[in-house]
Amino acid sequence: MTSLTIMATYFSGFAILTFPGWIYEGGIAPMLYALNLPVAAAAIYLLGNRIRRIGRKRGYITPADMITDYYGDSALLRGLVALAGALYVLPYVIMQIKAGGLLADGLFRHVEHVTVFGWQITMENVGVGALSLVTMIYVIIGGMRSVAWTDVMQGIILLSAMLLSGVAVMYALDGPSGYFSRVSSELDGTLLTVNDPPGRHNVWALLTFCAFASLASIIQPAQWMRFYAARDSRTLRRSSIAFSTILPVCFIFGVFLVGLGGRALYPMEQPGLLPDGSKSDQVLIHVIQDYFPLMFGAVGVVMVSLILVAVMAASMSTADSNLHALSAVATRDLYHPLRPASGESERTWFGRFMIVLATVAAAAITFLGSGTDLLDTITAFFVLAMAFSAQLLPITVDLLFLRRGSRAGAIAGLGAGLLTVCLFPPLGPLVFGANSSLVETTSHLKSLFDVGMCGIIVNTVVFVAVSWFTEKPDPAHTASFSNDLVE
Repeated sequence: MTSLTIMATYFSGFAILTFPGWIYEGGIAPMLYALNLPVAAAAIYLLGNRIRRIGRKRGYITPADMITDYYGDSALLRGLVALAGALYVLPYVIMQIKAGGLLADGLFRHVEHVTVFGWQITMENVGVGALSLVTMIYVIIGGMRSVAWTDVMQGIILLSAMLLSGVAVMYALDGPSGYFSRVSSELDGTLLTVNDPPGRHNVWALLTFCAFASLASIIQPAQWMRFYAARDSRTLRRSSIAFSTILPVCFIFGVFLVGLGGRALYPMEQPGLLPDGSKSDQVLIHVIQDYFPLMFGAVGVVMVSLILVAVMAASMSTADSNLHALSAVATRDLYHPLRPASGESERTWFGRFMIVLATVAAAAITFLGSGTDLLDTITAFFVLAMAFSAQLLPITVDLLFLRRGSRAGAIAGLGAGLLTVCLFPPLGPLVFGANSSLVETTSHLKSLFDVGMCGIIVNTVVFVAVSWFTEKPDPAHTASFSNDLVE
């Protein structure tokens, strides 16, 4: 269960919709993002196993519990850790809800809208509403257990869907030899190479993203809390092995084949659009709808439905985990310190309220952004959100392995890292103006390197410098903490 729920949370609507669309538009270069999978797998065991050990011994619930227990309880430090997690979670949930809309739009591509009580609602917005409502209800009713079990089922469907879609595009192009013949002869040579810096998906941006954004996705709140819940070290070791083997296979022999083969099946006439005018994100949906019935007959129609359920599953498995994590972080790290006398029932209802509030806010932003460039901005914030989560990495490595930092250093470093990330687009231009020299510099850096890496460099320098001159945790406390990291 742990392996599947970690994989289901890591993969999302991005993996089965946006990623094939990226390959459809940009060729093989985005495929190198799959290198983040073995890095993330190593982090699951090296970081996750230590987090599990001490978390179970000391009864931690959120990431801030562990961080403030080591460095010393501080409302500011707890708040900064919660903020870093929330800045990761919110854009992620919005993008998953948006994926539900893309699914409905692709499934009912010939239906422009439905009428409800006199209101005309597009099929995309119907999908957004349905995904939001279903996810919100079962997270509120079932809590973490419902999230885990649904992640198991959704993960199985998702991984199967990715591989079957690869089989479908191979069939459509007359087998492996036909596939590679069509791809090599019909596609522009630039689609089969990696761009030079500062072009999109250039090698430096790819490699630094794989090194740092992959770690950010492993230490974000939803995954961190799963490490606390893991049964033992063997479970995480198996999860790490499964993560590093199963997911790359599904990427390479699934969605990668769909994205590149889809370009041969559906030549792009306008940037970012399929020949029928739909978005490139829907290339996988087009492949399975057009070719599964030819491959499997009547059974293929049923399989199309299952694959489309997998797209919904990918979105739900990520949205539910992050909604639950956001609820726990808001209740434990923000509400409880403000109302320490609150009872368990009161905190439970506050957590449920946060789930409803976050879901409604995400759905509202998605509704309002339909047909505008708002969601393009949200996508940019989503990429930036990985950088915010990555700022937890220096203090995580310190308390798990080095134990040389201080509370003041942790606060200063984390704050400096978060502020550094804010200087990059899209936040930087909003504050300093698009033409400022600072924004031009950060925009250039963003085209070359992962934003999270830039923040981590500043974060680490400030963390080390401030810790050097400030009081560190008591040696006895450090020794006790170190002992609890050992089985």
